[in-house]
Amino acid sequence: MATRAAAAALADAGAGAGAVDAILLATATPDEAFPATALRVQAALGAGGFGFDLSAACSGFVYALSVADALIRAGQARGVLVIGAEVYSRILNWQDRNTCVLFGDGAGAVFLRAAAGGGGGARGILSTHLHADGRLGDILHVDGAVGQPERSGHLKMQGKEVFRHAVLRLAEAVEEALAANGLAPEAIDWLVPHQANLRIIESTRRRLGLPPERVVLTVERHANTSAASIPLALADAHGRGLLRPGQLVLLEALGGGLTWGSALVRL
Repeated sequence: MATRAAAAALADAGAGAGAVDAILLATATPDEAFPATALRVQAALGAGGFGFDLSAACSGFVYALSVADALIRAGQARGVLVIGAEVYSRILNWQDRNTCVLFGDGAGAVFLRAAAGGGGGARGILSTHLHADGRLGDILHVDGAVGQPERSGHLKMQGKEVFRHAVLRLAEAVEEALAANGLAPEAIDWLVPHQANLRIIESTRRRLGLPPERVVLTVERHANTSAASIPLALADAHGRGLLRPGQLVLLEALGGGLTWGSALVRL
């Protein structure tokens, strides 16, 4: 799935594998402990450079986007594939109706390129804002890992607690992104949230005062695909012709860890 999403992103950008300097793959469900799934994608694409996986649960794509932005700004890469890919069907307890009906499998990708002439200007990633609180890790976690056969290996979630923290932390991350760029909520053209829960998304939308038609929603079709949900939503909006150059797009997510963050992008 990650390879197909990456190939589609490159094709849409009119770029070949030779333009890829790095591959960052956000996932909590890698194919193997190692090598990184990002390197399996690298081999399948015939790309060079370097790559690695990044685990921040549902916030993974925003985290990876931030790292890719930093690599480009530091001059360590000029073309970076950022992928979110998840196979949550591997870690679900199909007898637990509190979790198994909520999550899905999927992948999405974007291709970031350094701006001609060295960057800067009004377009691209304006800012990213990352946070975590490891004290809350147990309210959303996977019970086990490689080499722990005595544990279930299933996703476990305290839904009410996750909801409570999500509403608060996502609102803070959204306001932080706007404040950092001196923008009012009405400047946002599109809110592209992590597709976890419609009530959480609605809470953020109301906090911003955005009309429903300016929020990209895919949760009813894709379910919660964790790190893949934001790039899948971006792909959906792009495919429908909603995204246009110059528009301001706000991304936000919260996941196990707890991790959360936001990114403001000018297309």
